[in-house]
Amino acid sequence: MTLTDPTQALAELHAGNRRFVTGAQRHPNQDSLHRAAVADGQHPFAVIVGCSDSRLAAEIIFDRGLGDLFVVRTAGHTAGPEVLGSVEYAVSVLNTPLVVVLGHDSCGAVQAARDAARTGTPPAGHLRAVVDAVAPSLRRAAEQGVDDVDGIVDIHIAHTVEALLGNSAVLAAAVAEGRCAVVGMSYRLAAGEVRTVAAVPSVVPAQAGDRATAVAG
Repeated sequence: MTLTDPTQALAELHAGNRRFVTGAQRHPNQDSLHRAAVADGQHPFAVIVGCSDSRLAAEIIFDRGLGDLFVVRTAGHTAGPEVLGSVEYAVSVLNTPLVVVLGHDSCGAVQAARDAARTGTPPAGHLRAVVDAVAPSLRRAAEQGVDDVDGIVDIHIAHTVEALLGNSAVLAAAVAEGRCAVVGMSYRLAAGEVRTVAAVPSVVPAQAGDRATAVAG
């Protein structure tokens, strides 16, 4: 599948998620013929910048297959230089029209950052880098009076959308030219549903029940 329109790409993701939630998966593009067809090149229609949580497998959640999604995962969907470079590759080289930041409820990275802030004790090793990356979202949540983990998760997803656009001139230019959109989604672990919590540009349509907010880019 080759999609070049951000709205169509987003609709395809939502359709796949509905199939997953209702148990009507099609498991597209997972057969041997398609495996051979994409061996010489890829044309993913969406970049998924997701949390590394083992329950957040993008191809399963969105009922997609080989060559459909360009997936970059880190704990707490933190976006350092390597993540930015991966996104820029997909957008500028593969012409992928949609970037999705995919977080989820009960996020362990957010919980770890909140615990570190409360105790004043940073975690050992490189986990501190993850906590430090989530810290700005905690400060924003505090300013807004948000203290529950899932509320902070929504704020952190929106903050990651902002960070991608603010730190990548390549991505920001693609969005400004209308070639790409950036959408923040939150996944519900028990229900299997995704909902939109942020979108750039704000004209990207949200699905029913979403609480999408525009993010300045």
